[in-house]
Amino acid sequence: MTLTTPALLFPAISLLLLAYTNRFLVLAQLIRKLADEERNQHQEANARQILLLRQRISLTKRMQLAGVFSFLLCTLSMFALFLSLELTGMVLFGISLVALSVSLIYSLWEIQISTNALNVQLQDVEAQLRASGKHLGGDA
Repeated sequence: MTLTTPALLFPAISLLLLAYTNRFLVLAQLIRKLADEERNQHQEANARQILLLRQRISLTKRMQLAGVFSFLLCTLSMFALFLSLELTGMVLFGISLVALSVSLIYSLWEIQISTNALNVQLQDVEAQLRASGKHLGGDA
């Protein structure tokens, strides 16, 4: 294994961490919006959304930690390979790949919860439309 092997992961991990940061910022905006809505009017859907947002924040934190840990281990792997500690570099790189995989699994889990949160929102909108007597086009 050469020094360039772990270096190949640098752009991928960097982009992944950027995507995770964007997710976090979106979550922060959603929470602020939900808090404003809750101050103005209490809605049943907000309680469900709060639970889902709390889960998503926890998963986002975990996936960011695993991604940063993967990035750090990848860097240490390159450093070990630079020092001609090939076995250490390979082990660190292997653990880095495992940490990256864990981060991606957390990401998939968060996407699932995000989809559920959107369904909660859609159910709330549908209930409001039914209450107002408007017709829903069910082409889906």
